Amino acid sequence: MRRNLVPVAALTLASALLLSGCSAESNGLAEQWNQGSDKGYVAGDGSTTSFAPEERKDAVEFSGVTEFGEDFTSDEILGSVTVVNFWYAGCAPCRAEAPQLAEVYEEFKSEGVQFVGVNTRDQEAQALQFAEEFGIEYPSIMDTAGDRKAQRAFAGQVPLNAVPTTLVLDKEGRVAHRVVGQLAATSQLRTLVQETLAEG
Repeated sequence: MRRNLVPVAALTLASALLLSGCSAESNGLAEQWNQGSDKGYVAGDGSTTSFAPEERKDAVEFSGVTEFGEDFTSDEILGSVTVVNFWYAGCAPCRAEAPQLAEVYEEFKSEGVQFVGVNTRDQEAQALQFAEEFGIEYPSIMDTAGDRKAQRAFAGQVPLNAVPTTLVLDKEGRVAHRVVGQLAATSQLRTLVQETLAEG
């Protein structure tokens, strides 16, 4: 009987350690981003977390330089529902979901919905090539190692521990929805955007 308790205890301890590793504090993730480390990235499953308006934190203030060499600041998107997608060109799920992002952008841009990417790895040339290949018309902040200001700005709001991650911000710049991992379908993102637009 005692011999059976040892594997159970070991399994319980291992599970606790695994859970503690997956729930790293945002400061730890921010430090890993600063170091350019892959340790903070895990494979997401495309699950959605939504935050009711009364549960949302303050607006996220972020900025950076796009692949076109232009300054971007979150002040530009205040008053608009905004989709923020964290990606890089060599990420297979990012490539798979790129056409879906492009499609939803085309569908909602006439309603004032904004899109901005946050590129976590690449140089400008790679980002521009990716945009051309997949028909991406919105800009991306180049937020690579040594800077990572945009990622750190969001780390205080939600645990961005997977690439891709897609956020939908409300008109006040607050995180309303988060999809960790590859988008399941175009309809998933379309629904989140529609729900956020419907808030008025």
